[in-house]
Amino acid sequence: MIDARINIGLGVLVLLALFAACLLGSTAMEVPRVVAALLGQGSASDTIVIWQIRLPRALAAFVVGAALGICGASLQGLLRNPLAEPGVLGVSAASALGATLSLYYGLTSVSPWVLPIAAIIGALVATAIIALAALKTQSVVTLILIGVGLSSFAGAVMSLLLNLAPNPFSLNDMINWTLGSVANRSFADIALAAPFLLAGIAMLLLTRRGLTALTLGEEAASGLGLNLKSMRIFTVLGTGLATGAAVSIAGAIGFVGIVAPHVVRPFVGYDPARTLWPSALLGGLFLVLADIAVRLIPTQSELKLGVVAALIGAPAFVWIAVQRGRSHD
Repeated sequence: MIDARINIGLGVLVLLALFAACLLGSTAMEVPRVVAALLGQGSASDTIVIWQIRLPRALAAFVVGAALGICGASLQGLLRNPLAEPGVLGVSAASALGATLSLYYGLTSVSPWVLPIAAIIGALVATAIIALAALKTQSVVTLILIGVGLSSFAGAVMSLLLNLAPNPFSLNDMINWTLGSVANRSFADIALAAPFLLAGIAMLLLTRRGLTALTLGEEAASGLGLNLKSMRIFTVLGTGLATGAAVSIAGAIGFVGIVAPHVVRPFVGYDPARTLWPSALLGGLFLVLADIAVRLIPTQSELKLGVVAALIGAPAFVWIAVQRGRSHD
């Protein structure tokens, strides 16, 4: 009952945020004009602004935030550490590297499927490395250090590609994927990533019972009948697919996956299984609000969504790390 109330409450806030995203922009629109445009009864210009610019952009921000939120909650449950998330473990950076490589070599002109597939392959490679390391070590600190190393290496290769960009257009595209943005995203972009996104989220939801069992420890979870190997594989593949799909829409955006589960966890009794849905909704809500801020902050050139998310998420990450350190002192 408590979970239903939390999910319904977050769902209502998400709908309000999506509606606010339709209202606000370079030129604010009044509520009756937005409602009429949403119902297909407004002027042609209002309908174009809402259905081709503002609503697809807001929905893109929501699905990306939701994917990163549920991925962070799943990884934290699997690794039993609140500091784990796709960005910290290098999954987002590796996914962005895959997308950047496809842009650098001009492979995106071959097929629109190339970029999302390249982003997903990058995410799967990084997640597989983390999973293999998790099988060999019980140290969460070691896993996070490996993730930081992966993230730094992917960042270094992306910097090299930016340095060697063949032309200004490729350079601009790669910068957008590196910094993260949902500007100019369309329903077609969301639809292209949707199969991978839905498959990844479905796999993560299948691990719910296993995440709860893991809180008792691996031996106890095995005693309860949990197949740890399948559990890890499902979580790894699900995280790779969902993160890769999110990066293929918006580029590399960090810290959503760590902040959302941490905020939600006290309200669901610290149960990893009950954290998944609220984390997805809160992650989506966070990015929709961050994208509204991106559009409203008066700057000469529009800020990137990944930059704003990092400016908010990085201090939260430090605070979480400090709180965790104090609890272990």
